[in-house]
Formats: sequence, C-alpha cells, structure tokens
Amino acid sequence: MTDAEVIKIFREALMTTIVVSAPILGVGMVVGLVISIFQTTTSIQEQTLTFVPKIISIFIAIILFASWIIHTLVSYTKNIFGMVSKIGGG
Repeated sequence: MTDAEVIKIFREALMTTIVVSAPILGVGMVVGLVISIFQTTTSIQEQTLTFVPKIISIFIAIILFASWIIHTLVSYTKNIFGMVSKIGGG
C-alpha cells in the first residue's frame, strides 16, 4: 500500500464524517441561531432556554436522516473492506 492510497483512505474517512454529520450540525446551528435571535429581541437572557429546543431538533434530525446516514456509512465500510480484501490477496 502506497502513501497515496493511505492518504486517499484518510481523505475519504474525513469526507464521510463531514458529510454524515453536516445535516445534524446544520439543524443545531439553525435552531440555535433562531433561539438567539428570539432571546435578543425579547430580552430574555435565560441560558437554559437554548438546550431543550436544540436537543429536540437534533433528535428529530437524527430520526429523519438515520437511514441516509446508515446507508452512507455502510457503503463506506463496504468500500474499506473491499480494499482490505484486495490488499490481503483474498
């Protein structure tokens, strides 16, 4: 296995991680921004107000994107196992 192949595998792992986590992080960021704007306009400065809506929205995002996330991770895993079998000569 050459250095270029190892770098390619590492790059694919990082990109898969970013792609899989992006929808959930995006939902959390948007909900946090909306709540921050709401807190600013109403002058409510309660620190715990952001946690419950963020947690609920992130759980909903996980439920909605779960099948896509699992499909993406399974295809990446199959790709890695295919590379391992080529390296092992099997």
